[in-house]
Amino acid sequence: MNSLKLFFLLGCLFMQLVVLAQEEKKNLLKRITEKTKSTSEQRAENTGDKIGNKIGDKADEAIDSLLSGAWFKKKKKPNADSEKNQGKNKSKEGNSGKEASGSKDDNGNEDAENTQKAMVKNGPQSVGAVGKFDFIAGEKQLYFDNFDRLEVGDFPAEMNTNASGEVVKLENKEGKWLRLSKNGSFVPDAMQKLPENCTIEFQVGINADPSNNMSGFGLNFTTLQEDLMKDAFFSKGTSIVYLHPGAAEAGIFINPTNGPEIDNQIKMPQWDVKAGEQFVKVSIWRQKGRLRVYMNEDKIIDVPRFFTETSSYGFAFFRSFFNDCDIYLTNLRYAVAGADTRNKLLTEGRFSTNEILFDVNSDKIKPESNTILSDIGKILAENATVSVKIIGHTDNDGDAAANMVLSKKRAEAVKMRLVYGFGIEEARIQTDGKGASVPLNGNKTPEEKAINRRVEFIKL
Repeated sequence: MNSLKLFFLLGCLFMQLVVLAQEEKKNLLKRITEKTKSTSEQRAENTGDKIGNKIGDKADEAIDSLLSGAWFKKKKKPNADSEKNQGKNKSKEGNSGKEASGSKDDNGNEDAENTQKAMVKNGPQSVGAVGKFDFIAGEKQLYFDNFDRLEVGDFPAEMNTNASGEVVKLENKEGKWLRLSKNGSFVPDAMQKLPENCTIEFQVGINADPSNNMSGFGLNFTTLQEDLMKDAFFSKGTSIVYLHPGAAEAGIFINPTNGPEIDNQIKMPQWDVKAGEQFVKVSIWRQKGRLRVYMNEDKIIDVPRFFTETSSYGFAFFRSFFNDCDIYLTNLRYAVAGADTRNKLLTEGRFSTNEILFDVNSDKIKPESNTILSDIGKILAENATVSVKIIGHTDNDGDAAANMVLSKKRAEAVKMRLVYGFGIEEARIQTDGKGASVPLNGNKTPEEKAINRRVEFIKL
C-alpha cells in the first residue's frame, strides 16, 4: 500500500516537472522572438532615419532656395562692354605666348615664368631653310648617249659588261633606254681616267620593288682596272656611291690606300619605289677630291675628300638587287667642268651648250633642259640691258635643208621659253639656225654628233 502511494507521488512529481519544462521552453522562445523583432525594428528605424535625414536636408535646401527667390531670378545678358572685355581676355589668352615672351616686371626684367609657360604652350617653332641648286654641268662634252641610234634589243658597243642588258622603249617615257636586267657591272669605255673637274649626268629608273636587301645601284670610282667589274668587296683605292630605291637610301664607301675606311648612309626620298618615285635624274660633280651628288635638284651628298688617290680614277655602273627588277638608263652625259657658263655670256660675250635637249626631229624641249634654261633666264632677267642672239645647230643626220629648218625652229623654241618662262622681252632676243653647216668636229661618231647638237648664245 505504501509502495503504491510512493509510486503515485513520484508520478505526479514527474508530470509537474514536465509541465514546468514546457512552460520554461515557451518563455525562452518568446524572449528570443521578442529580442529578434526588437533588433530588426531598431535597424530598420536607424536606416529610415538616415534616409529621412538626407531627404530632409535636400528638402530644406530646396525650400531655402525657393524662399530666397533664386529659382525666379533671370540670367543677365552681357552688355557690349562686358563682351568686349571678354573678347579682350580671350585675345590675351590666345596671344599669351607673345605677351608672355615680352612681359616685364617692375624692374624691367622679362617674366621668366610667363615665358616658360608660353614656350610650353606654343611648343618648338619650325625653322625653314631654302637651299640652292648649285650644280653646273661641264661645258666640254666628252661623251653623250641617249641610245636613239641603236635598235631595240641591241647593247651599246661602247660599253662592256659581265651581266646583261639591251636597249628598250618604255611606255609613257620618251626616247630609248638601256635596260640593265641582271646583277653585275657596266663599264662605259669613254668614261675612264676621269678629269679632276668633271660632271656626269644621267636619268635612271626602276620597274619593280627590289626589296631593301643588298647594295642596290652603284657608282664605282676606282683607281684599279680589275675593280671595274666588281659589285662588292672593293679594293683599296676605290670609292663607291650606293643608290638604293628599295630602301630610299643613299650611301658612300671610301676605301683609301692610306687611312681608315669611311662609310655612311643618307635618306633618299627622291628615288623611292615604295612611294612611287621610280625615275630620277642624277647629277654628279667632281672637283678634285670633292664629290657632290644631286637627285633631281636636291643635293644629297657632298664629301670634300671622296677621291683620296693621286692616280686616275675609272668609272663603272653596277647593280646588286635581291628581287628581280630592271634598271633603266638614258641621257648619259660626261663632260669636263670648266668656267661658269651662267656668267660666260656676260664675261666673254658668247657660250654654247649641249644641255638644251629636244625630242628627235622636233623642236619640243625636254624637261631635263630646265636647269640650264633657268640659269640663262636668270642672267637675262638680272641684266635688263643685255640682248642676245640664239643660234641652233644640228648634226649631219638626215636632209641638210630639213636640218636647217629644224635648227631655226629650235632656236625659236628656246626664245619662247625665255620670254614666257622668265618674262624676257621678245625684242631683246634674236634667233637663227645653222643646221649642220658649222660643225665642231668631223660629225662621224655618235660622240661627235652629240657635241654638234648644240644651242649657241651670242651677246649683242
